[in-house]
Amino acid sequence: MNDTEFAPRLVPEQLEELMSLIQDSDSVELKLTVPDENQRSAVQALQMDPLQAEIRQVFFFDTPDLQLNQHGVIVRARRTTQGDDSVVKLRPVVPSEISADLRSLKGFGVEVDAMPGGFVCSGRMRAKMRAGKVKEAMAGARSVKSLFDKKQRAFFADCAPAGISLDELTILGPILVMKLKFPPRGFDRLLVAELWLYPDGSRILELSTKAATTDAVEVAVRTRQFLQERGVDLTGEQQTKTKTALEFFSSELR
Repeated sequence: MNDTEFAPRLVPEQLEELMSLIQDSDSVELKLTVPDENQRSAVQALQMDPLQAEIRQVFFFDTPDLQLNQHGVIVRARRTTQGDDSVVKLRPVVPSEISADLRSLKGFGVEVDAMPGGFVCSGRMRAKMRAGKVKEAMAGARSVKSLFDKKQRAFFADCAPAGISLDELTILGPILVMKLKFPPRGFDRLLVAELWLYPDGSRILELSTKAATTDAVEVAVRTRQFLQERGVDLTGEQQTKTKTALEFFSSELR
């Protein structure tokens, strides 16, 4: 195995940067989006059972012209059958430049998302909350700001452009998501499949698996080989779920 197999389509300089980011991060998530025309065959090849999927509802918050996204800030809240959660994320980040105090906070993590031909390193502050809080905020019964704890608000204030507050943000969503964690036959790791269903009928199917920073290369190579053997298309154009969602709802507002 070699690093070139791990990140196909990356030039040597990009590969060197990727390996440096991984070394200083907390975890790595390996991702692949499957082209629309190949999604059904991928589901069949990996024997996914949609009845085992968890249904989620995802809301994003930004200005109508996506000023937060333009500055690399993502603000999200999510409803699930297991409870609600929220995230404030900044990307890209350089792990070695993040303060030790921030990295020590509970709920903060640094993760590299790697996909064919690209990667990004993010810092995110996550908080769990009781089920129902997100629904209440979407109905106007509580403020958007109340979905984020003190540490998240401080992180947002440090990352967001001056003059933008959480309570002034526009609700962008929801997106309906079906998430399935499953152990594919013939593979010794869990895969995660997320099907994002957009209001215009379009959809994104993403396959992913998480890896420790110490064995990310090995996991990436084995996962790529397994998917190739199952006939899953690895050459399609990669789409990002969040960017697609933000641009969709922003265009609706315009």
